[in-house]
Amino acid sequence: MIVLGVDPGTLITGYGIIESRNGKVKVLSSDAIKNDSTKSMPLRLKLIYTRLAEVINKYHPDEFAIETAFYGKNAQSALKLGHARGVAMLAAVSHEIPTQEYSPREVKKAIVGNGNASKQQVQYMVKSLLKLKQVPKYYDTTDAIAVALCHLQRVIQPRRRFKDWKSFVTVHPEKLSSSHKSRKQ
Repeated sequence: MIVLGVDPGTLITGYGIIESRNGKVKVLSSDAIKNDSTKSMPLRLKLIYTRLAEVINKYHPDEFAIETAFYGKNAQSALKLGHARGVAMLAAVSHEIPTQEYSPREVKKAIVGNGNASKQQVQYMVKSLLKLKQVPKYYDTTDAIAVALCHLQRVIQPRRRFKDWKSFVTVHPEKLSSSHKSRKQ
């Protein structure tokens, strides 16, 4: 399975393409789409769309994962981020690629184990998990790889929800303490 992960932004959009085959995951490509701040918004959006479409045509990903917008900044920033997310998703759905969104907190929790992890922690874990010789130049690229890894984790190992404790114990008897097992017998 090949997954394209995207960390959208109007000035820098990071992307990472990972492949999972036979239980091994490797990065096929990763980079940042850099826009000039002096360019108009429509031209920035066109570049994001065009470059992602080129990446899609080259690597033919099976799945597309993108980071959702966060609301910590101002309304204008959220609006601009929404534009970048929109053209990135359009590139994926135009190529009929199944698309999934993940919150920054969800991605950090999946990769680092902590939803409040820093960008440096995410970068370190991406480098460690994928045994990269060097880290990407931009955090946006590392974040995009992390989004792809998060998606891969969700697809390959979907979180199993249990309706009650008994259902959990039935599936995971090894989780019971030895004293509890002896009382049960």
